[in-house]
Amino acid sequence: MATTEQPPPSRLRTWMLEGLGDIGKAGGHTGPHAVPEPPHKGQRWWRVMCLTGVDYFSTLGYQPGIAALAAGLLSPIATVVLVIVTLAGALPVYRRVAEESPRGEGSIAMLERLLSFWKGKLFVLTLLGFAATDFLVTMTLSAADASTHLVENPHLVSTLHGHQMVITLILLALLGAVFLKGFLEAIGVAVALVGVYLALNIVVVIVGLWHVATAGHVVTDWTSALTTQHGNVFVMIGVALVVFPKLALGLSGFETGVAVMPHVQGDDSDTDERPTGRIRDTKKLLTTAAVIMSAFLITTSFITTVLIPANEFKAGGQANGRALAYLAHEYLGGTFGTVYDISTIAILWFAGASAMAGLLNLMPRYLPRYGMAPHWARAVRPMVIVFILVAFLVTWIFDADVNAQGGAYATGVLVLISSAAIAVTIAARKAGQRKWTIAFAVIATVFLYTTVVNVIERPDGVKIGACFIVGIILVSLASRLARAFELRVTSVTLDPLAERFIRDIASRKIRFIANEPDARDKAEYRDKIEQIRADNDMPDQEDFVFVEVTVTDPSEFEAGLTVRGEVLHNRYRVLTVESASIPNALAALLLHVRDMTRCTPHIYFEWTEGSPFANFLRFFLFGQGEVAPVTREVLREAEPDRERRPRVHTG
Repeated sequence: MATTEQPPPSRLRTWMLEGLGDIGKAGGHTGPHAVPEPPHKGQRWWRVMCLTGVDYFSTLGYQPGIAALAAGLLSPIATVVLVIVTLAGALPVYRRVAEESPRGEGSIAMLERLLSFWKGKLFVLTLLGFAATDFLVTMTLSAADASTHLVENPHLVSTLHGHQMVITLILLALLGAVFLKGFLEAIGVAVALVGVYLALNIVVVIVGLWHVATAGHVVTDWTSALTTQHGNVFVMIGVALVVFPKLALGLSGFETGVAVMPHVQGDDSDTDERPTGRIRDTKKLLTTAAVIMSAFLITTSFITTVLIPANEFKAGGQANGRALAYLAHEYLGGTFGTVYDISTIAILWFAGASAMAGLLNLMPRYLPRYGMAPHWARAVRPMVIVFILVAFLVTWIFDADVNAQGGAYATGVLVLISSAAIAVTIAARKAGQRKWTIAFAVIATVFLYTTVVNVIERPDGVKIGACFIVGIILVSLASRLARAFELRVTSVTLDPLAERFIRDIASRKIRFIANEPDARDKAEYRDKIEQIRADNDMPDQEDFVFVEVTVTDPSEFEAGLTVRGEVLHNRYRVLTVESASIPNALAALLLHVRDMTRCTPHIYFEWTEGSPFANFLRFFLFGQGEVAPVTREVLREAEPDRERRPRVHTG
């Protein structure tokens, strides 16, 4: 029979799926910010800090303005509370996360290891929904704030006013174009951007503090207004404790700090199992970034609160979404202010790039491995297009408004930090560290309180997070259904006895009996052989090898297969396998035996009683059900050539 050659893939398809063949079949894709194989030497920790800093430090572009709107005159006091929570809460948590996941997997991977079966998968999908909220809204909010700095620049306001939506979409499209082409030298660009941006902010802060010191009435005016509004210091602190969750944007950057961990150089003596130097230097990275950001948060919230009229923070005001840029133009002139605007636009845009890299690292790490994404989801370019289209939708829904997206952003950040706090609490408890367990439990409680308050105050955050969660779960389950009959065993390994069994029967016709192990006594195997012979009208001299599959975690999708041989009751040869799915394990074994012996193996089943639909659900959820037809279907999809396909018999 003549074979028809498959047409070569189009150039567009080849370009879109470039790199897909280099990705490990077990879900090893880790995106453009991951360590390539073999591992590279990495970069000094302070340089890598700039990579996470484009996300963390860029929040200064909008954080002071959002803080002023959320807390009013109490903004500096609420910011101090936020800094205490950062240094005494988030920082210790993520230093511990760095110890527990030195390859950059983060807190989600820690929690994944603690939960198994479908409840673990659904929990991870929920966290991925909030992580997607965090990273995607980082992209859209940063692009929106970058366009705000552009539109509100005094030299451009008359030309660009009213076009913020279009500019934001253009910035997002440019971001996607960069990733479609390839994202190289990210750390070098980040170092330059962060260095310039922090230097400009130092100038703005120093000048702002100088104006506060030389115009003493602004402080007395502020304190008088505070006393009039809130009475005494204790009331002020109490109100600040209540409102500080609205400032949670200032906590962003910690999850990214762990995600970029594979780039940290570490020591020459580091091993893959215990990269001590990388862990140490990542802790330096996290601590330094948190201290720098804390200093900026306190000083910028103070100078913007006392120097900028309250009405300028509101929608339409010149300080709305750009409080520090307002001070730069007001006190340092149009030229410096424009340079500051350019620097802010650049770092905000690059913060979107950092968030995109985070998405490309995170999603393909889990979804394809769960069987909950198409095979192409491991390629970078198709995922970039998907994420940019979603970012367009989010930008349109929120009308490119920075303040409107603050709740969604804060919700994503707080859920991830709360999950990290819970993860390290459980890890400390398992390690028998009682004091750390108590400390982390207290921190987790604080972050859970902060998350709940933020959700109550700004429910739009949890709404968009819920949309992402529902979308991810529905698409994931649909993908898993579509791939239900896909051969998903990554490798087959036979122990010496199993290999000997197969070599022995390869000289005759290779016949396997699929057996569900029950008592495993002599009668079980004898009766099974007699029934198979009777159902298939076979002579007594036919030889068989039993195959028994034990289902481990049916929620797993891809895994390797280890086949072990046993001789039971001095007579019956049995191959035992552990797998997430009985039909997949049997199909993989049959194909492996065919390729190993160049003979066509036969396998014999009994029909399973019950509803076909119920049996399919059992297979989909628990890896069992009607094994015979599903095994045949998996073989049919894996081997289109009927002549080469192993034979399936039922009786």
